Amino acid sequence: MTDPFASGRLPGAFTTPGSSSFTEFVGRVSPQLLPGGRSLPVGASIDAPHGTTIVAVEYAGGVLLAGDRRATMGNLIANRDMEKVFAADEYAVVGIAGTAGLAVELVKLYQVELEHYEKIEGTLMSVEGKANRLASMIRANLGMAMQGLAVVPLFAGYDLDEGAGRIYSYDVTGGCYREHDHHSVGSGSIFARGSLKKLWRPGQDEATAVRNAVEALYDAADDDSATGGPDLGRRIWPTLAVVDEAGARFLGDDVLAQVVEQVVAGRQGNPGGAR
Repeated sequence: MTDPFASGRLPGAFTTPGSSSFTEFVGRVSPQLLPGGRSLPVGASIDAPHGTTIVAVEYAGGVLLAGDRRATMGNLIANRDMEKVFAADEYAVVGIAGTAGLAVELVKLYQVELEHYEKIEGTLMSVEGKANRLASMIRANLGMAMQGLAVVPLFAGYDLDEGAGRIYSYDVTGGCYREHDHHSVGSGSIFARGSLKKLWRPGQDEATAVRNAVEALYDAADDDSATGGPDLGRRIWPTLAVVDEAGARFLGDDVLAQVVEQVVAGRQGNPGGAR
């Protein structure tokens, strides 16, 4: 096979004007490099670690995304301190549930996608554009999802035009859905969603939203064995990122430790938690 770089010059594909999408460029030049460009042999299956519960909460002036730290593989705990929440760009974060390896790969590709767009267009993509771009990347992974390697992220971003946080959820076919107030994905999502429905209030501040997200993850871990609960012994805390007009930032372990310890203390003799 002829080396396209043998001449010392970039191949024509790199200098030909096209769209501002990095994944479209890779799909045109080397589609086998994309996560959705691969496939399993017929009848094959893979036991891979799976990420579990992610919650998103809107509050006055922003939105947050939080995830537990456990990854499971069948009935085993594959990882106790996995990171499931990532910064997508300056004003957006994404959390992952589903097949962990593919999900992390997709997030890294998504980060490049947004950075590539910003450099080509000279501006940030709108929050709705970011959500739709992630949907198209999930849709490209449908073949792997049909073989049991599904990726189901949760997206949260700050709308600079409207000055508010936004939440978008997805299905494995790439369907993109605007969510309001709060949402959750993953194996413990049904329990986390019930907790958030109980605790969420219009106009709540950031500190209350952080506390409610930790309460929701506690409730998810209480009823879902695949969701990791507070690990006070190992000092492992949930990953939690907030996004507001100042941009996306992750809360430090010192802050999260205080919140988790308050939630655990509040559950002593009161397993139902705050109301």
